[in-house]
Amino acid sequence: MKVQKFAVLFAAVLTALAGVIVAEGDAGAQRLRANIFLTQNQIPRNLTEQGLIGFARRSNARRLRETTDQPIPQREWVANMVTSFNTPPGDLEFQVLFYDIEQGDRFIGPPLSTFINNRQEKTFLQRIRLERPRFKPNRRMEMRVVVRRQEVGRLRFELIGEEVRHSGQVSFGADET
Repeated sequence: MKVQKFAVLFAAVLTALAGVIVAEGDAGAQRLRANIFLTQNQIPRNLTEQGLIGFARRSNARRLRETTDQPIPQREWVANMVTSFNTPPGDLEFQVLFYDIEQGDRFIGPPLSTFINNRQEKTFLQRIRLERPRFKPNRRMEMRVVVRRQEVGRLRFELIGEEVRHSGQVSFGADET
């Protein structure tokens, strides 16, 4: 009888200790967060991870300027996006969602998926192209980084560019009258 009571008491103590250890493990784990930087400057070669983050932080562009070497309807916004997580994301991909916040949150799809080679990496660099007509000039935008359907970071920026201008005049030729 004493052995049985001792076994039950011992099992209860082990269960209580296991609950405390699991609770401490959850409290000690960091919540995944991401810092996002956009830059239109040329990124220097041979930078370390900390050097890349420092460069991106110094040259962060809150206003993206469009390319000017094409006609207005074919122009686009080109930038380098540096995504720096506080811990490795622990997944094979993360997604970037774009929202037009000029008049409420309007999702501009499809999302930009980034696949991860090395699960231990925390900083990622990628080139992004925001093309017309999906993206419109002179709009306030928000980009959100999502890992496993959880938002881990966001960045607000503006798209600066020329609007398509129409003359408002209609001319009819001699054969059309």
